[in-house]
Amino acid sequence: MEIDTPIHLAHRAQIPHTNATILCCNCGAPIDGTTSAGALCNDCIKLTVDISEGIQREATLHTCRDCERWLQPPNQWVTAAPESRELLALCLRKLRGLSKVRIIDASFIWTEPHSKRIKVKITLQQEAFEGTILQQTFEVEYVVASHQCPDCAKSFTANTWRAVVQLRQKVTHKRTFLYLEQLILKHSAHKETINIKETKDGLDFFYSQRNQAEKFVDFLTSVAPVRSKRSQELISMDIHTSSKSYKFTFSVELVPICKDDLVCLPIKLAKQVGNIAPLTLCYRVGTSVNLLDPNTLQTTDISTPIYWRSPFNALADVSELVEFVVMDIEPTGVQKGRFFLAEATVARASDLGSNDTTYFARTHLGGILHPGDSVMGYHLSGTNFNNPQLEALEDSNAHASTIPDVMLVKKHYERRKKKSRNWRLKRMNKDEGEMLPRKQDQERMDQDYEMFLRDVEEDQELRSTMALYKAQQAKRLKDQMEGVETASMAATDETEGEDAPKIDMDELLDEFDDLDVDDDQ
Repeated sequence: MEIDTPIHLAHRAQIPHTNATILCCNCGAPIDGTTSAGALCNDCIKLTVDISEGIQREATLHTCRDCERWLQPPNQWVTAAPESRELLALCLRKLRGLSKVRIIDASFIWTEPHSKRIKVKITLQQEAFEGTILQQTFEVEYVVASHQCPDCAKSFTANTWRAVVQLRQKVTHKRTFLYLEQLILKHSAHKETINIKETKDGLDFFYSQRNQAEKFVDFLTSVAPVRSKRSQELISMDIHTSSKSYKFTFSVELVPICKDDLVCLPIKLAKQVGNIAPLTLCYRVGTSVNLLDPNTLQTTDISTPIYWRSPFNALADVSELVEFVVMDIEPTGVQKGRFFLAEATVARASDLGSNDTTYFARTHLGGILHPGDSVMGYHLSGTNFNNPQLEALEDSNAHASTIPDVMLVKKHYERRKKKSRNWRLKRMNKDEGEMLPRKQDQERMDQDYEMFLRDVEEDQELRSTMALYKAQQAKRLKDQMEGVETASMAATDETEGEDAPKIDMDELLDEFDDLDVDDDQ
């Protein structure tokens, strides 16, 4: 069998493969005919194809001047800060046709704040032809129009509230309300109120919805010893659909015991809360009433349920404090927290030069008192108190001998008339009602506010729970009364002496809202 011998063929040179080249139908530039779309080059596609066609270039945004909320169609009002993600999402929802394209990027373009214009830069991406993806960037201008929201419209109309929180405290001063006001401002718990009205023994907070009032009551319960009751009143009823409309009232009562008050506990209650001496001082009011025995530095807490189970009033308040002068003081070496136990000999400031009567007292102020200092305290000897707890204490064989002649409360600092304070507090804009306060009532309110400011300066623990701001100027020509919240200068005609407590500038906050054209430089 014959086998064919292999024949070697000559190697053929491979011919290179070339794509078909055509000319652009618009500008005549050579392009690849196999991949070109519509016989157009890339530059002509960008010039002739508009993927943003049908998308608005102008739109209108509605905002409420009072609450600074934005209208989200059809009837929802949302809160959004300037140039925030929430506002950007609201702007994109206002444009028709964006659902058909892919959004790559969106950002704000800076505009003048008073121009009432918002500009947004949007980058889109879409397939123009088969295999051709086009990306385009354009700008959209929004006109900001003012429109009053229904909630603010109700706030300017009388008798449109749905729920009211009546906050009351049966005391002769407003110091506790001033502290509670600072807590409300710090946590912004008053933002949903439509009106705040000042009454004789407290404040009324009006709300457009019941759940907002319940939220505020829960806040008060978390920061102060209170008890609350709820009642409702039928306003209208539809007999066809059985739908009813109610107005709700929440009555909230504060414990009538304040800081620096002299408290005489019932003997039975004093044994239940740690066997403390019945005659105590209130050194703090938080979620419970904190009491201190100056003779032993023993402290105890009276919780809200325990107090309202058997309520009692304070034996004396700060309006009955008497100024004493420290003649001699000897520390005992006992310390508990910021309290130092000491034995002091004091004399009434009004008795100096007329008699030599002195009093012996054990005090918790051993760390700050020195001979010659002035101190405020309660003068118990020779004073008549119409109090059943004190009468029971005097009749008791075990506790009658423990009643001191003098109970010292706090150090008194000398103040000279010079200039205003370098810090300030915010105040809420309250409706005083139809009748303005009388002159003597206004003076008493000013004295309460001045006493509260001094407590803030002297108590570091108290001011740590509050927001203090730097005073940009020594005095204001008038208070700014715009919105629910207004700023009030913590200014006074008196300034502290050399040993008076002062607030460090590091503890103060900067308030940028005050940088307006009405401020003095």
